[in-house]
Amino acid sequence: MKTFMAKKESVEKKWWILDVENKVLGRVASKLATILSGKSKPIYTPHVDTGDFVVVVNADKINLTGKKFQDKVYYSHTGFTGGIKKITASKLLDKNPEEILRKAVKGMLPKNKLSRDMLSKLKIYKGTEHPHSAQQPEKLEI
Repeated sequence: MKTFMAKKESVEKKWWILDVENKVLGRVASKLATILSGKSKPIYTPHVDTGDFVVVVNADKINLTGKKFQDKVYYSHTGFTGGIKKITASKLLDKNPEEILRKAVKGMLPKNKLSRDMLSKLKIYKGTEHPHSAQQPEKLEI
């Protein structure tokens, strides 16, 4: 008996569409990380990107539980002395709603060289419009 190892060329990638209106951020992000990394497929191989493409719509209508809209803070640093910047979740949702979901999914992906490729397969849009109708994405339910 031999262990199956998927090859990069033989992996079939599907397209999924997910409407996140009134869904909880963490639950959506964990499901997306599973699909992007390919762990939902039986041919999962750790060193090969076996995940699918996911189109997320209505990112501006995502929910957070509790008081996280006011209490959750995202930090970034410019690289200069004293250059730390912070923004609350409610302000980030108003300014750039796609970034909240992208940061949550990025934190759940593996910390290796494949994570950039996995994250590039995630397409996030504010409203219901998206330019990926030619790929005929299938509806994904959470």
